[in-house]
Amino acid sequence: MVKMRLKRIGMKKAPYYRIVVADSRYPRNGRFIEEVGSYDPNTDPGTVKFNEEAAKKWLANGAQPTETVAKLLKQAGIQ
Repeated sequence: MVKMRLKRIGMKKAPYYRIVVADSRYPRNGRFIEEVGSYDPNTDPGTVKFNEEAAKKWLANGAQPTETVAKLLKQAGIQ
């Protein structure tokens, strides 16, 4: 199954995430198909950036967002 999920790239105690589309069998920070956005929880409020076209394309093609990504998509007004 293809999922939209977070990939952690931040340093220790300073998380930063990329929102990626990946096969559910791959590890969290492993191989992915496409990067569709980013999320920085260190700012107040957290900064979310999406490539709307790519996110909508993957959702239309059946990619399942994780709970956290679904909240971020709803916050951005995409889902």
